[in-house]
Amino acid sequence: MKKDYPRYTLRIPKTMMAKLSYIADFNGRTKNKEIEMIIRRHIYDYERSYGTIPLPATLDEDDD
Repeated sequence: MKKDYPRYTLRIPKTMMAKLSYIADFNGRTKNKEIEMIIRRHIYDYERSYGTIPLPATLDEDDD
């Protein structure tokens, strides 16, 4: 079932997109899933250093 995720337009240089595409292919992921993995890792590292980021009660944490 497709989830109703919010959309966000990302603007990056073509060279960076080409390198991201290469890495995503290497890891067997789509570019979108590769970006999601990078963001997930960044959030994990941040929370490990500074503690859990509080979320508004209206958000469903099952979207992780």
